[in-house]
Amino acid sequence: MAGHTVVGYDIDADRTAVLATGRSPIDDLADDDLAAMLATGRYEPTSDPARLAGFEVALVAVPTPLHDGRPDLSAVLGAARTLSGHLRCGATVVLESTVAPGTTAGEFRCALEESGLAADRGEFFVGFSPERIDPGNPDWHFGNTPKLVSGVNRASADAVEAFYATICETVVRCASTGTAEMAKLLENTYRHVNIALVNELGRHANELGISIWDVIAAARTKPYGYQAFYPGPGVGGHCLPIDPAYLSDRIERTLGRPFDFVDLAMRVNDAQPGYVTERVMRLLNEHRQPVNGARVLVLGLAYKADSGDIRETPTTRIIDGLRRLGAVVSVCDPRVQQLSARLADLFSDVKTVSPHEVVDAAGEANLTLLVTDHRDFPYERIAARARLVLDARNRFARAAHVHAL
Repeated sequence: MAGHTVVGYDIDADRTAVLATGRSPIDDLADDDLAAMLATGRYEPTSDPARLAGFEVALVAVPTPLHDGRPDLSAVLGAARTLSGHLRCGATVVLESTVAPGTTAGEFRCALEESGLAADRGEFFVGFSPERIDPGNPDWHFGNTPKLVSGVNRASADAVEAFYATICETVVRCASTGTAEMAKLLENTYRHVNIALVNELGRHANELGISIWDVIAAARTKPYGYQAFYPGPGVGGHCLPIDPAYLSDRIERTLGRPFDFVDLAMRVNDAQPGYVTERVMRLLNEHRQPVNGARVLVLGLAYKADSGDIRETPTTRIIDGLRRLGAVVSVCDPRVQQLSARLADLFSDVKTVSPHEVVDAAGEANLTLLVTDHRDFPYERIAARARLVLDARNRFARAAHVHAL
């Protein structure tokens, strides 16, 4: 749409080969849209670093995982060093990966300056613009979501802002790269700590014989001063389980003190898959069924509804916990491509249930556990056949055999 010529570089040759055939590996980009991009001749997926030569703008969106609980910047710095070999005067490099405050102006810029060029001399421009994508959201997408931009100096900020103005409806300039980096961490930490609040409150409410879902429904009638967050089986994806750790780690390393609030939220959310497993065991026990040998049907492997993304999904930990207790586990997820292959890699003894088999599978299971509430699931038909349901998303209609988390 904007008329740019784009080279999509990735070190994964298999992925770029799939992209070159017009097959999209992600939910938010349809095969038809990818094919249309390829047909313009202005988009080329490649794993050949030589194709980076002569770039004017480079956007770095690589994984920033945790390693032994600490931020791992190896992919970010590796990408910067790869680009440094092709950097030329006047080029702009923007980091989109989530990082701790100070990374863009620090380690990332230093790696780029191994080229011999210097950002402070205006020989190239470098900035940070955090990714804001909500997979499966039909209303907010890349183009209409306000885009934060920043630069290590004024010239860099000008260059970064000018570029994103060509592809985004709203561009919001931040005071510094550190501001933009911390804003991204705040966005996800805000969600993380509020989810932790309702997760822990939900456990206590259940013990008190109160539905946390009814509590939230009542509280959300207040028209000011309250925003509803909901409990679930645990947090997943590439943001919530990881981003708060980047903020906590930087504060601890730089200021020499812990970020207690975030650390507590991480502990609460990290324990949630174990709580779900415990609830399954208790529910089966209440119905005179030991978990050892029980058939449990798990609905959803992806970490969020209407997405096929399984990164950091809490479902795998729930499945593992159930298997360790002796349950016979099967899984259905209509959104995860090649579900059988994914499960085989993770658990050799977990059966895959296809979408057209899910109703019958619910009837055969001792307990059906909803982890990911995809729209694709026929909830009424599943509930009609299921013997016992534990609903971690409050998606099923209330019934005597349906129990909410």
